[in-house]
Amino acid sequence: MAEVGKFEPEQDIEKKIEETRQKFNNEYVQGQESDKYDSRDVDRLQKDDALVEAYLTWRLFSVDDALKMIDDSFMWRKEFSLNDLTESSIPKWMFETGAVFLHGYDKEGNKLFWFKVKLHTKDAKTSMDKKKYVAFWLERYAKREPGMPLTVVFDMADSGISNIDMDFVKYVINCFKVYYPKFLSKMIIVDMPWILNAAWKIVRTWLGPEAISKLKFASKNEIQTFIGPEYLPPHMGGTDPFRYSYPPLPDDDFQTPVCENGPIVSEDDNESKDFESDSKELESSFSSEVAIGPKKGWFW
Repeated sequence: MAEVGKFEPEQDIEKKIEETRQKFNNEYVQGQESDKYDSRDVDRLQKDDALVEAYLTWRLFSVDDALKMIDDSFMWRKEFSLNDLTESSIPKWMFETGAVFLHGYDKEGNKLFWFKVKLHTKDAKTSMDKKKYVAFWLERYAKREPGMPLTVVFDMADSGISNIDMDFVKYVINCFKVYYPKFLSKMIIVDMPWILNAAWKIVRTWLGPEAISKLKFASKNEIQTFIGPEYLPPHMGGTDPFRYSYPPLPDDDFQTPVCENGPIVSEDDNESKDFESDSKELESSFSSEVAIGPKKGWFW
């Protein structure tokens, strides 16, 4: 993942965009099996200058490096059927847990992508579904806010060794490192238990030296350096009244719309109490076994 900050003259960018398209068509599309990529992704690459520029910028305007990234990301998109991935494609219980969701903004105006780590337990049987779930949220945001970066927040409160699946963490990193160019603003690890220090040292190596500056560690007292209290939950010293619920999909457009004076709380007192009750019931189900199907929790 390259540190974005190198600027190219506009004419050079246009030439490299055209060169990237031609080389991709000649070296990666022609003569390859017809089903290697989703044709919709290939068509978009030929028409969307901003998309090609994003790959080039993320690879410091190296055409060959950008082509490798495009190849990897397009194959991944085909494997996950990303252009056809919908809410109904994901098991309902994943949405119900509230372990992963989009909500709020950091102080730079970047959307927050929350991972509540304490709700996660490693389970190989749900590995593909949970990866598709993360991809669903990323693709949903990319289509609604093209070109706008995300800030990832790992809420580590009350988490431990059993909540960490390094393979899945690596997948999340690859989503930003390979599959979604210029998508990551920063990755904030909040309130990390000391016992997990070794695990996150490994994560640093996956990010690569250019992107270490995007990885931030913060205590509950330090998190307001990056995120204002209006978008932080109470256990982080914040004042955000947001409570996750599903359905519908949690989204600021209809749950906490933003105005110039901050978030507008649209739920009345009764609804807030209902959310709190539902949240407590859901959390209690995480620790109880379910006889049929997966446990009512997110498997990290």
